[in-house]
Amino acid sequence: MKSVIFIMAIAFVMAAPARSQALVDPTKVAPEYREAAEKRRAEQIRQRECGLKADLEKVLPRDRTAYLNHCLEALAARQ
Repeated sequence: MKSVIFIMAIAFVMAAPARSQALVDPTKVAPEYREAAEKRRAEQIRQRECGLKADLEKVLPRDRTAYLNHCLEALAARQ
């Protein structure tokens, strides 16, 4: 039993923490991919804005996906 607990403790220590995706930096991308990187960065910023709005409005986890989709569609309609 002690060996199982020891192995589990080692597994937890060795597990890497999950991190969110960092914003794309278009200046660090090859020139031929820069336009795509700029579009991706703009999309990431829109997604973060909608995520922050959801957090501020305290949207429940079960409703979050629908809220984010609606928010992203509204932002796309404005542009």
